[in-house]
Amino acid sequence: MSQTLFHLAFPVTDIPQTKAYYVDGLGCIPGRENPQALILNFYGNQLVAHVTKENLVPQRTIYPRHFGLIFTQEYEWEDLLQKAQQQKLGFRESPKHRFVGSALEHRTFFLEDPFYNLMEFKYYSHPEAIFGSSQHTQIGDQT
Repeated sequence: MSQTLFHLAFPVTDIPQTKAYYVDGLGCIPGRENPQALILNFYGNQLVAHVTKENLVPQRTIYPRHFGLIFTQEYEWEDLLQKAQQQKLGFRESPKHRFVGSALEHRTFFLEDPFYNLMEFKYYSHPEAIFGSSQHTQIGDQT
């Protein structure tokens, strides 16, 4: 059975600053690079940072647009949280527990890169909540 990988392209304005944040800060593995783009191995998934001349602005809230990872092992989530704190990466939302005591319980934090791209990192206490638990309607925080 083949493995399917996720691909996401996102805007940046500076490749060296992108490398500093994603490689040195988050621990991504750099791939091909030119002055206009950088490929990153993001936990086995492909991110492509594309340089834009557009004026990038922060979102007012974490919704609607963000991307990230769901860790299947809590220690992996904790390891990335510790790395982000040690690297002094910009937290858009501090670590917290959501839906404590329910089937949807999970830990989460949000980072914001220098180009206002938002990333969420999660660990679910009950793995079936990642795609299932459809009897529940809660998704994210109240806006």
